Amino acid sequence: MIRRLIVANRGEIAVRVFRAARELGVETVGVFPRGDAGAAHLKHCARVERLEGDDPRAAYLDIEGVVAAARRAGADALHPGYGFLSENPEFARRVEEEGIVFVGPAPGTMEAFGVKTVARRLAKDAGVPTVPGTDGPLGDADEAGEAAERLGFPVLLKASYGGGGRGIRRVEGPPGLPQAFEAATREARQAFGNGELYMEKSLSRPRHVEVQVLGDGRGAVVHLFERDCSMQRRNQKLIEESPAPNLDEALRRRLHADAVAVARTGRYRSAGTVEFLVTPEGHFFLEVNARLQVEHPVTEAVTGVDIVRSQLALAGGDLALPAQDEVRLSGHAIECRINAEDPRLNFLPAPGRVVHFDPPGGPGVRVDAGLLEGGEVSPHFDSLLAKLVVHGETREASRARALRALEDFTVVGVPTTIPFHRAALQSAAFVSGRYDTSTVGELGPLARPSDSELEAAALAVAVARFVRPAPARAAGAQGAAGKEPPSALRGAFGPRGGGWFHEV
Repeated sequence: MIRRLIVANRGEIAVRVFRAARELGVETVGVFPRGDAGAAHLKHCARVERLEGDDPRAAYLDIEGVVAAARRAGADALHPGYGFLSENPEFARRVEEEGIVFVGPAPGTMEAFGVKTVARRLAKDAGVPTVPGTDGPLGDADEAGEAAERLGFPVLLKASYGGGGRGIRRVEGPPGLPQAFEAATREARQAFGNGELYMEKSLSRPRHVEVQVLGDGRGAVVHLFERDCSMQRRNQKLIEESPAPNLDEALRRRLHADAVAVARTGRYRSAGTVEFLVTPEGHFFLEVNARLQVEHPVTEAVTGVDIVRSQLALAGGDLALPAQDEVRLSGHAIECRINAEDPRLNFLPAPGRVVHFDPPGGPGVRVDAGLLEGGEVSPHFDSLLAKLVVHGETREASRARALRALEDFTVVGVPTTIPFHRAALQSAAFVSGRYDTSTVGELGPLARPSDSELEAAALAVAVARFVRPAPARAAGAQGAAGKEPPSALRGAFGPRGGGWFHEV
């Protein structure tokens, strides 16, 4: 059994792992670099270890630095979270060389599935169709140009390591390829510590559907059904739901079977995700994310399976996988990623101080957050503030609950994607369930705020820094004593039915 667990990550995923570990009676250790000492995840662990170095992001990518912190802490297990070093086989191997349990796939499996080009070959060996592309890394932009001519434009340059939409560039024709190759290489190196790229043909209007799997490392694999992740921009997911809407049942079963077959080829251990692109012409294997996914709570909501707890139990040798027919699907779940980005400015990242943070609640509502009120959204890290996950008996019930929860979600100090989610969930494409990876780009930009709205928002930030909202008043008793704020402040300062700013 695991006794002391160090989490080599930060933000909401570190908090999520700490909570699961504490429920199992496991002592928890957090890490932080210079400049991240006030991070929220450090409030949820029993002890902390500082990572060396002046560059905060580089510190989380320093294999020897993270291993040294685990050694100092006396940890007997390490959870990588997602991003950073989570899919780096060299890191997993180095952790195990220290006699520390790596909570995730075995290094050899990670080497196979964590490298996208190797995973493509394994999928082919399992008889699973793959997106046309290169099965090996590209040496330089000239080689990429030759591959693109064979495949036909448009093409996608993609990082061989990592995920989360990082290190991907769509190229429409030869003139843009050299610049795209350089940009994708640079982003992949910064995000994952490796700039290796490969290429795939860019399919027309595909759906992005993925299957969650659990494996015991001895050949047993079960699936936990599928998620639709097609609502995305710049190859980064914004909204996920399970089960996938408007999916032919025969195709649904095929996706499940193909996902299990791919995972079995590598004797997969722990939680992983097998991703597919679905088009009218068929489905194609995309990649295996050999780690925990950001959107794993969607699957937890519809199956009742605690995926992180399962990871820890599998790593500690204390879990026998259930039979496939024992895993049941119940209701429908939707996840909205609440990022510190301005959707009215093409999702421009917006670092800054969160002066007020009030998440929604109620039946079927879960919020995974990784910041404290008054905390700073750092420009060094991903802009994800929180994940809103709702569950309902039907898809429409879940959608309605998500809209209510978004209306109740209060964030002051930085712009967020909350307005986008409210618009997207009410769009005809989402309501019908007939959307694809192009849909977000076709929704059109949200209206720019007016000068009066900007002034009202600035006032809300100023007030939130120095005073508390007035106490909530009984329904129908607001009267003249409680001044309802301008419409721009609703959902950005006080939730509907809650306390309102009175006066200065």
